[in-house]
Amino acid sequence: MKVIEAIERRREITRFRPKPIPEETFQALLHALHLAPAGNNALSRESVVVRERGRLDALANTTPYMAWLREAALGVVIVANPTVSKYWLQDATLAGGFLWLAAVEQGLGMAWGAVYHSEDVAESERRENYARGLLAIPAIKRVVAILGIGYPAIEPMPKKLHPKNAVFHFETYDGASKQA
Repeated sequence: MKVIEAIERRREITRFRPKPIPEETFQALLHALHLAPAGNNALSRESVVVRERGRLDALANTTPYMAWLREAALGVVIVANPTVSKYWLQDATLAGGFLWLAAVEQGLGMAWGAVYHSEDVAESERRENYARGLLAIPAIKRVVAILGIGYPAIEPMPKKLHPKNAVFHFETYDGASKQA
């Protein structure tokens, strides 16, 4: 599968079939996650890989929006260290994006559960501390997201995209050409 095909097929999957992920596929996912870029090649992001059913079920309680983790065959918790790089949030997010495309390439689906909440410090603290407690994540690390991966139980319809002219701006935001 070409990368553009994986991008086009990517959907948030929140219903999974009860089918384990084969070891070869699992290793391919880890390889893609390992290859994800990081600003200045700093190790500002890491992942906690969770396959144990009881732990996945407990992690589903991190936010009210992650019930799908109870059906996922695999969970990946993306953590980041703000003391390593000022790009910690971008690095963590890029890693999740690489993993998502690799999952699609392997015929898997994925859901993204936001844990870090930049606009609500108290909610972010509650979510992060819950996940830290379950996974023994050091307090210095930020828990960015929990990703659930598995074989899709349903294939959702494509989302309606915003018109390209509302998304792209050329040369300047207002599209006016200006001489330098």
